Amino acid sequence: MKLWRSPVSYQVIKTVLVVVLVSLLRGGESRKTRILESFEYSALNCRAHTASLTEFGGVGDGKTSNTKAFQTAVDKLSHYASEGGAQLFVPAGKWLTGSFSLTSHFTLYLHKDAVLLASQVIKTVLVVVLVSLLRGGESRKTRILESFEYSALNCRAHTASLTEFGGVGDGKTSNTKAFQTAVDKLSHYASEGGAQLFVPAGKWLTGSFSLTSHFTLYLHKDAVLLASQCVAVKSGWDEYGIAFGWPTKQLIIRRLTCISPFSAVIALGSEMSGGIQDVRAEDIVAIHTESGVRIKTAVGRGGFVKDIYVKKMTMHTMKWAFWMTGNYGSHADTHWDPHALPEIKGINYRDMVAENVTMAARLEGIANDPFTGICISNVTIGMAAKAKKQPWTCADVAGITSGVTPRPCELLPDQQKATSCEFPEDNLPIDLVELKKCSYRMSYM
Repeated sequence: MKLWRSPVSYQVIKTVLVVVLVSLLRGGESRKTRILESFEYSALNCRAHTASLTEFGGVGDGKTSNTKAFQTAVDKLSHYASEGGAQLFVPAGKWLTGSFSLTSHFTLYLHKDAVLLASQVIKTVLVVVLVSLLRGGESRKTRILESFEYSALNCRAHTASLTEFGGVGDGKTSNTKAFQTAVDKLSHYASEGGAQLFVPAGKWLTGSFSLTSHFTLYLHKDAVLLASQCVAVKSGWDEYGIAFGWPTKQLIIRRLTCISPFSAVIALGSEMSGGIQDVRAEDIVAIHTESGVRIKTAVGRGGFVKDIYVKKMTMHTMKWAFWMTGNYGSHADTHWDPHALPEIKGINYRDMVAENVTMAARLEGIANDPFTGICISNVTIGMAAKAKKQPWTCADVAGITSGVTPRPCELLPDQQKATSCEFPEDNLPIDLVELKKCSYRMSYM
């Protein structure tokens, strides 16, 4: 599934040919004008079949609901998946719609003056949430019954609270596992009216998790989800990733701006047991973010993270510019191999500037399994007014630096001469992909 928006997407050629054919049907003072528009854009593949939302009853007046029109269009056009795929064109206008599902081999193409408006929900649902509070000193349990009314497209037959799956809304505890466990358990009710997961008031720190169909995620008005990293690169967890053995490699990250107060711009691991190799990132901007680049792993992961290249990165208001840890203790289950040590080497950072940083770097490898081949060059880090007294923390790491401020730790000695860390100049396969020039013509009154 691809979502194109013209002309904002960099993949869309800024060439729009508009041909207007005017036929005047004189009936009293009325006139009808037939307009023929032709659009050119770039894509990996041009779709063999194209239709306009208006062909399925769509009305772009900002008032008429187009949910049925969108879903009908997708359902009809999905039959062309094996015949070159299909494209749904959304003309200029304001298109009111509820949620609808896209599919594979499908392009949703919006006219530059098309606006999708989220419809207002229409059904009322009563949610009953039971909250158990354990008062430590008095050893008393207080059961509180809260009722919430809200609107939804569909009322779910089964409801549970995130706290029933171990969720903790203190802003510090990771709830990724709690969210995913809840979704997995509640998904069994898909054929029985669906299910709903209630997130109580609190600050819920979480990484990414996958939702499913026939499922509602309902947040209390005082619930805040604290998002995780902007770009997460992973390749399997513990013995499962080792057994599958399929590394994530030859990855390009370019022209990215990220705000992630509780995590990283680019996070490698901690699920990296299948291996992560040859990641190239450049022209990155981080704003109010915990760390610029983070590498997490642990004993039992196995696998590797190597040949990582990052350059031309600008960071504003950070906790750490660089963070590496080999002591991330979370595991998939109890069957992980304590002898499976990860290999972290060939980490290259260069040509960066940062300001208002609490700590320049926290680099902690694994005893008897150090992170090696670290190179940092031409990096200037401006420390915050309340920065740590020691801007660098290093243990079980080895590498070199050149032209880095503030002065790095002794495990990363300065070379006393201008040295640039490596950044490959060769092209990866994705660089050589040639976009095709596609066009779409539509005629309407």
